[in-house]
Amino acid sequence: MTAGQAEKPALAKTGKLSAVKGMNDILPPDSARWEWLEDKVRMLMARYAYRNIRTPILEHTQLFVRGIGEVTDIVEKEMYSFEDRSDKHGDHDYLTMRPENTASVVRAVTEHNLLYEGGKRLYYMGPMFRRERPQRGRYRQFHQIGAEALGFAGPEVDAELILLAAALWKELGLTDWRLEINSLGQPDERARHRAQLVAYFEQHVDELDEEAGRRLHSNPLRILDTKNPAMKAVVESAPRLIDFLGPQSLAHFDGLKAILDANGISWTLNHRLVRGLDYYNLTVFEFVTDRLGAQGTICAGGRYDYLIEQMGGKPAPAVGWALGVERVLELIREQGTSIQLPVPDAYAVIPDAAALPAVLQTLEALRAAGVSIQMHAGASADGPGSMKSQFKRADGSGARFALIFGATELAEASVAVKALRGDKGDAVQGQTLRPMNDVAAWAHTLRAEPAL
Repeated sequence: MTAGQAEKPALAKTGKLSAVKGMNDILPPDSARWEWLEDKVRMLMARYAYRNIRTPILEHTQLFVRGIGEVTDIVEKEMYSFEDRSDKHGDHDYLTMRPENTASVVRAVTEHNLLYEGGKRLYYMGPMFRRERPQRGRYRQFHQIGAEALGFAGPEVDAELILLAAALWKELGLTDWRLEINSLGQPDERARHRAQLVAYFEQHVDELDEEAGRRLHSNPLRILDTKNPAMKAVVESAPRLIDFLGPQSLAHFDGLKAILDANGISWTLNHRLVRGLDYYNLTVFEFVTDRLGAQGTICAGGRYDYLIEQMGGKPAPAVGWALGVERVLELIREQGTSIQLPVPDAYAVIPDAAALPAVLQTLEALRAAGVSIQMHAGASADGPGSMKSQFKRADGSGARFALIFGATELAEASVAVKALRGDKGDAVQGQTLRPMNDVAAWAHTLRAEPAL
């Protein structure tokens, strides 16, 4: 080893680590699709006057047991729950990574008394966690976007939320979907229906599968939502909840349907639609597609007028929905919707590393003027690389222009701007010299027109 060489530290060989099964990395350029969707959502929520809420990923386990229901699949089988470390007194908490966010939103609204001055329209975006078998469009860490309207009792807000979702599909260019709706009525109406439903299924117990038999007396409504084709006939003939609804519940449902009809939103009445959570009453709905196989529901929700009181707050009505981000993005791919991925306006070609101080000063001035620039950086300490290799990377970046900081240009305190894409409408054609000390005068010629 020569005197100028440093000895390389010995590194221990270790096995390659990977992500937890069903919890996926979101990498460029795919992450740009997520950002695109999130930007669309933010703009649309602002149009409907919904405001962002962000709740913790970890909550007390009891929140979901109380809110979702003890005999639901989520609570019984799917939650990531653990006993936290004990404090100095030996006390400890039972915590759960949120499997859904409505219960968390209601907890936050109740804890901070957000309804004191009237109803609130809120939306959220973020990861949820359920321990289930990963499959297409269904992962252990999955992401939801949701909208919740709390403190409003009328069917017009149910309709507003459905119209909001339909408007989002239009913004995203999605057309292959259908809306299914139903009414679960009020608890007393559901209790009468439940008694008849249990009696009916007890007469057909030999036709029920193991899961339905287990739910017969704990949650018989969920039997109606079975995906088992062998049970289709017995479920189709079961007593219908809508036949047990009283005048007020029917009026609420009719009000919803009238608004949807007036706005040209097609819907289908699905008597089997009950949703998987215990807190729903009155309106329930799902947006469904046939393009994603078994995971066909892309957005679902309904009214939950008793959950706020159940969480310890003052009684207040509420309604909301949540969509699965992975499923929506998968549907966008299936339909072939084109998404313009972000590319820099310009790529900086730097033949000599000695020029970097002056180059970076110019690049920062251009960036401050709103120009998106990717600077070439060498992969090794030997220098930035040849002009040919830099231009190859410039072209691969998708940039519309190359900024060339060659020795001749630098001697004249200039930068050569070269069009890479050959767009006839570009303000810069061929190769043009621009002054480095007055970027404000020409920065606008590099900026791409904002997407409409």
